[in-house]
Amino acid sequence: MVTKSFIVCFCLIAAGVAAPGPAAAQPVAIPDVNLLVERAVAAAALAAQTRSFVSAEAWLPMASGMALADANDRADDLFREGRDAIEEGKYERALERFNAVLALKTNRTDAALYWKAYSLAKLGRQAEALSAVSELQQQFKNSRWVRDARALETEVRQASGQTVSPDNQGDDELKLMALRGLTQSDPERALPIIEQMLAGTSSPRLKERALFVLSQSNSPRARDIIVNVAKGGAHPDLQLRAIRALGVMGGSDNRQVLADVYRASQDPAVKHEIMRSFMVAGDRARLLALAKTETEAGLRGEAVRQLGVIGAHTQLPELYQTETTVDVQKNIIQAMFVGGNADKRIDLARNEKDPQLRRTAVRNLGLMGSSRTGDAIKAIYQSDSSPEIRKEAINALFLQNNGRVMVELARAEKDPAMRKEFVARMANMSKSKEVIDYLAELLR
Repeated sequence: MVTKSFIVCFCLIAAGVAAPGPAAAQPVAIPDVNLLVERAVAAAALAAQTRSFVSAEAWLPMASGMALADANDRADDLFREGRDAIEEGKYERALERFNAVLALKTNRTDAALYWKAYSLAKLGRQAEALSAVSELQQQFKNSRWVRDARALETEVRQASGQTVSPDNQGDDELKLMALRGLTQSDPERALPIIEQMLAGTSSPRLKERALFVLSQSNSPRARDIIVNVAKGGAHPDLQLRAIRALGVMGGSDNRQVLADVYRASQDPAVKHEIMRSFMVAGDRARLLALAKTETEAGLRGEAVRQLGVIGAHTQLPELYQTETTVDVQKNIIQAMFVGGNADKRIDLARNEKDPQLRRTAVRNLGLMGSSRTGDAIKAIYQSDSSPEIRKEAINALFLQNNGRVMVELARAEKDPAMRKEFVARMANMSKSKEVIDYLAELLR
């Protein structure tokens, strides 16, 4: 299974930012996203020809979808990878990810600074850790991470002059083992302890594990504690995990809590996480309402993407008709692909009045199998007089590796410039017998 993190990693590799194998300790430089995706798409086309790594059809839609995601989405992915690396004790990798988040300058910057300092401390680099803490306190004086940063600063200063072992988690592990056992044997006694732990000065890692223990309990009291954390009754990273837990737990009451938190919050990261939780819970109605009423275009686009994941085939075309922002309309076209709606995208590719959106629709048809959309792309090329649309159709056929149709259209083409467009694409299609025969024919 190709995961989202895998796609991010592959796109970074395609962009020349990262190399396979162990993560480097140096900060990751994040290129312009359009350049990154352009290179990733090119790498996908090459992979399709050589049949190496993974087929283009398997992951190209996700690589293409990255072009629609904003910087906050990319920062969220990198941030999660960093947190996962900390859970695995891979602090060098975590440091790399948080530096990448910092380079994006998004609403995750303060949180990334904290976890950068935490990772540096675990690596025994106390001076650098203190520098990161100082930067957080100076730049984000009102951040909810400041309190945790001060506690970390005290811990680092106490350990000054000593090597901080990356795997020195003995106390926390013992506490977690005792906590699990007590939760199973005497939950009424364990729950107040967990609640105090979440509100107190325990390490963020221990708090997150305690929250996970709570999510495994069927106790109404355990659920109440998670709800309190989801409403902001803890530090922000823990709040996001509580929101995620409520989405997994499901139930109309939990979804209502998430809706209430969404209305009360001004934090885009919280709103994005709630939308993802609505997707996990299959709450199509609330996602649709947000896609219609959310005033911020980036958040509307996120609601649209999540609707695509849960296959809102009927609702997405309706949204497209009422949406006025071109970027969100592009999100809807992509979501139609994720939801498997080929018919509506073919209709847009033929009839959309906005040339930019029509090109987007044609391009996305190329991400679907040739058996589903090859004939439609061919018909668009034959009927549309716009050179831009015809070039996009050629590119779509190329992405499908649809050599048969490309050769057929190239033979019939009278315009020398368009024939050159076909040949330029065919030069990279060494696996198509029809293309090879046609190219040989041109050389005679």
